[in-house]
Amino acid sequence: MSVTVALGAQWGDEGKGKLVDILAHTSQLCCRAQGGNNAGHTIVANGVTYDFHILPSGLVNPKCMNLIGSGCVVHIPSFFNELDALEKHGLNTTGRIFISDRAHVVFDIHQLVDGLEEVELGGSFIGTTKKGIGPTYSTKMTRSGLRVCDIFDEQVFETKFRRMVHGFQKRFGNLLKYDPEKEIAQYKEYRVKLQDYVIDQIPLLTSAKEKKSNILVEGANALMLDIDYGTYPFVTSSNTGLGGVITGLSLGWRSLTEVVGVVKAYTTRVGSGPFPTEQINSVGEKLQNVGHEVGVTTGRKRRCGWLDLVVIKHSHICNDYTSLNLTKLDVLDDFDELKVATAYSYNGESLDSFPANPEMLTKVDVVYETLPGWKKPTTGAKAFYDLPPQARQYVEFIEKFVGVKVKWIGVGPAREHMIVR
Repeated sequence: MSVTVALGAQWGDEGKGKLVDILAHTSQLCCRAQGGNNAGHTIVANGVTYDFHILPSGLVNPKCMNLIGSGCVVHIPSFFNELDALEKHGLNTTGRIFISDRAHVVFDIHQLVDGLEEVELGGSFIGTTKKGIGPTYSTKMTRSGLRVCDIFDEQVFETKFRRMVHGFQKRFGNLLKYDPEKEIAQYKEYRVKLQDYVIDQIPLLTSAKEKKSNILVEGANALMLDIDYGTYPFVTSSNTGLGGVITGLSLGWRSLTEVVGVVKAYTTRVGSGPFPTEQINSVGEKLQNVGHEVGVTTGRKRRCGWLDLVVIKHSHICNDYTSLNLTKLDVLDDFDELKVATAYSYNGESLDSFPANPEMLTKVDVVYETLPGWKKPTTGAKAFYDLPPQARQYVEFIEKFVGVKVKWIGVGPAREHMIVR
């Protein structure tokens, strides 16, 4: 048995879905450990483009079982809408997707509250996806939320739900335009539809381990959006790093065999928050246009900048990667030179680590190393030595600085556009 974990090493949108799709072909089980439908993973397979949000990307492999784990939060209408969209693309998911009965439920009221909380913050807004993720994790931590298992006891469900809604109504008053009875009525239908999907994940994962199955864990979001180790408060509301895998899935640390950090060949971020290497100029525009940097979940343009190895080193220290997957190298094909951040300084003093203070992060001076561009297409490359020498130099510079081997290199959007070393 092996458990391979694929985690975002920056601010998300690194292209984790393609690696997960490739690894899922030798996996019997693909799991999501945290987050909700605020994630967006795009996979191009056999000429078809699939967009995943709450569903694990392993569904593209018809032989792979898929689990939405206990650490996730699930908006039930979106879950069914996403399944329907996959069916329309000709992907049969019957009997291959399960939800942990311990996962928390995202309700429509959580999504309304998400928007109201952003309004409260005014100019300091987080830039959330407004999918209700933060409010759901908040009710989870205050023990007023509902889990998937609660849906199946109608009396318990309605009592807990009305109590939770009452708390929100007391807080927001007339600002909250919401009819709880309408959502309660919807769950009378979902109570029946969900029965084939909900399981206790502990026996499932125990059985998979006993059968020595290959298990793949698909991280959502990324380390720099981690509630503890990211750029707080401009983060998501779950542990997006390795810690979230351990708590969100009952796998046990001894099961882990590989932890892959997925790194975009430059840096992007969606929403608010500090971004030291952001380029609000022609470089940023070029990265945005060539890289088609538009959020899968939000449709928002992503902020773009140079690769930040201070971020990647911090990410590696937190997650202890065994290898890296460098993605979208081809986006850099037409640059004369490339800059890579290797250090920060603040008030003239060099910083030893990635700072926790967001105000400090907005004021750091970035130290860059300049590397030559290659001005040649990389998309046709099948092996490492098919890449131009300058592209290989770029990859090797990253490896040496971070201290982790780059095992996979993405040179295009399709499944076959992945060099394996």
